[in-house]
Amino acid sequence: MQCEPSPWTLPLQGPQQAFLQGCQRHVAPQDNPRQGGHCPSEVFEGIPPPYDRQKRKVVPSALKVLRLKQSRRYCDLNRISHEIGWKYQKVISTLEEKRKVKSKKYYER
Repeated sequence: MQCEPSPWTLPLQGPQQAFLQGCQRHVAPQDNPRQGGHCPSEVFEGIPPPYDRQKRKVVPSALKVLRLKQSRRYCDLNRISHEIGWKYQKVISTLEEKRKVKSKKYYER
C-alpha cells in the first residue's frame, strides 16, 4: 500500500528548515500575500557573511535573561534538530568555536 508522506516524515536539510516549517504551520494562510499570511523570514546557520565582520552589539531589551521569567522553559534549535535526526551538531559546534576565535582575534586588532 502506498501513501503520500506527511511533511513531518520528509528529511530536513537543517535547523533552518525545521524552523521555517514550524513557522509556516503556525501562520494562517491568506489569499493575498500582502495580508501577512506567509512566513517571509530568512533563516541562516551561523552569522551571514556581511555581518560576521561587524562588531557585535548587545541589545538589552532582547536578552533572554531579561525577557524570560525564571519559571519559563526555553529550547535551543540546535538541540531540537539533533533530537529529530539532524547529524551535524558536532560539526557546527567546532565551526562555531573556530569562528569565535577568529572574530576575537579580529576585534583585538
